Amino acid sequence: MSESANTAKVTDASFDADVIKSAEPVVVDFWAEWCGPCRMIAPALEEIAVEMKGKIKIAKLNVDENPGVAAKFGIRSIPTLMLFKDGKEVGKKIGASPKSELSRWISAAV
Repeated sequence: MSESANTAKVTDASFDADVIKSAEPVVVDFWAEWCGPCRMIAPALEEIAVEMKGKIKIAKLNVDENPGVAAKFGIRSIPTLMLFKDGKEVGKKIGASPKSELSRWISAAV
């Protein structure tokens, strides 16, 4: 799992180990380089990763490079954030939101 500052990069190959089998809850950000709203929420997710370190892990999955996981979860629009806890999807948020809303959504789920 390679680290980009405070968020982890996951791939089709590492998804199971990094997300499904994770001991702590994981928010997966399904994104792509060309997606403006994805780039817009990236700094907020970095900050949340720092603020909630030890409580939650934030992972980024590039849908262009990793179409398998995106297809498996039916990701049709990005950014899509999915929250996994104990290997199960417990929340989903589609579209860009301000940091305060993202924080509230994540906090409510964990």
